[in-house]
Amino acid sequence: MRTAFEVVIALTGDEFVRRVANDVKRVVGRIIDRDLKDPRIGMTSVVAVDMSPDLKHAKILISVLDMERDEETAKLLNEARGFIRLELAQRLDLKYVPELRFAVDHSIERGARIDRLLRELKEGEEEDERP
Repeated sequence: MRTAFEVVIALTGDEFVRRVANDVKRVVGRIIDRDLKDPRIGMTSVVAVDMSPDLKHAKILISVLDMERDEETAKLLNEARGFIRLELAQRLDLKYVPELRFAVDHSIERGARIDRLLRELKEGEEEDERP
């Protein structure tokens, strides 16, 4: 059985960064969901984490159920990032705890818009084909 150190050595740099990013995503999601007491932060999901290669910076992409408050929620999370970073340090065994920056992930909105446009296009083609 390999020790944790040997497992880390066996990973390439990209794999290790990806693994740390997944751990950060999981833990930050739990912190937002369970530990933040700010009632202004509603249903928020961590969609992805982009880590710098040196693991010192993390851009955390979030999705908010109430899309009208997504930018406000990102701002609130950025204001709470000191607390979130402290909690992250206590829960993950990392040499460096990354600096956190929260941003809204608009890919879900873009995907929904593209889906709507494709449906409208298909409906328009079906109407053109009718005699």
